[in-house]
Amino acid sequence: MSDIIQMEKFAKDIRKETLKMLLNRGFGHIGGAMSIVETLAVLYSNMKINPQDPKNLDRDFFVLSKGHAGPSLYSTLALKGFFPLETLMTLNDNGTTLPSHPDRNLTPGIDMTTGSLGQGISAAVGIALGLLRDGSERQVYCIVGDGELNEGQCWEAIQFAAHFKLTNFTLFVDNNKKQLDGPNDEICETFSILEKLRSFGFHSMQVKGDSVGEIQTALKGDNFGKPKAIVLDTIKGQGVKYFEDLKANHHVRFDDEMKGVLLWEIQNFEKGDKEDDNE
Repeated sequence: MSDIIQMEKFAKDIRKETLKMLLNRGFGHIGGAMSIVETLAVLYSNMKINPQDPKNLDRDFFVLSKGHAGPSLYSTLALKGFFPLETLMTLNDNGTTLPSHPDRNLTPGIDMTTGSLGQGISAAVGIALGLLRDGSERQVYCIVGDGELNEGQCWEAIQFAAHFKLTNFTLFVDNNKKQLDGPNDEICETFSILEKLRSFGFHSMQVKGDSVGEIQTALKGDNFGKPKAIVLDTIKGQGVKYFEDLKANHHVRFDDEMKGVLLWEIQNFEKGDKEDDNE
């Protein structure tokens, strides 16, 4: 099986487990969790990690700055073996190790506590600077949301990363065109995120955010002595048509119709799994 096919299968599994988790919970940030699934599949197929030793000193670092997408990251970590899949059903429960937003003190595999938008990227570039000055070859990866880039702190961190030539830092921008209150172009126009990142000194490119092949190629490409930025052209709710089309799909409390859609999607994924096993 080729690497691309394996990553596509990984992405389907992440999406399936995330939908199961959210259905069990009855609500959640489905829109932004779905739009980064393919990126997580590529990252966790390439990063240097050790599920049996999550704080291994030789690991690469990942910071999910858009912390509300935590459910998809939890599914990724569980599928990689950081903790049992059954733990996913405890999302947001009292005493859970899987809170709504990632917490490095609670969840194995979480490198940085996030949720306050704008702050995760600042922590990520700080980690990257420390590793670079230590002469380490470890890499630091970070995902921010396009709406999150309304925060001036993000651009301070981006300028900082370019100034210090953090060649070990890769930034992914989930450009799903929507944020909490509605479309970006109505709330706060982003203009060209790609051109802005280039003007700030990043080696930047844009890819289809649902294509593991394009994401993989961009990730593996040269950074030309600069920090790298990969702008992901995504859809909020990506991979689940009903929620792609839902206007208010940032955080959703599921009604009976929505629960039926989620169950149908999960059953389709599981049917596909059985067909793959029989090939």
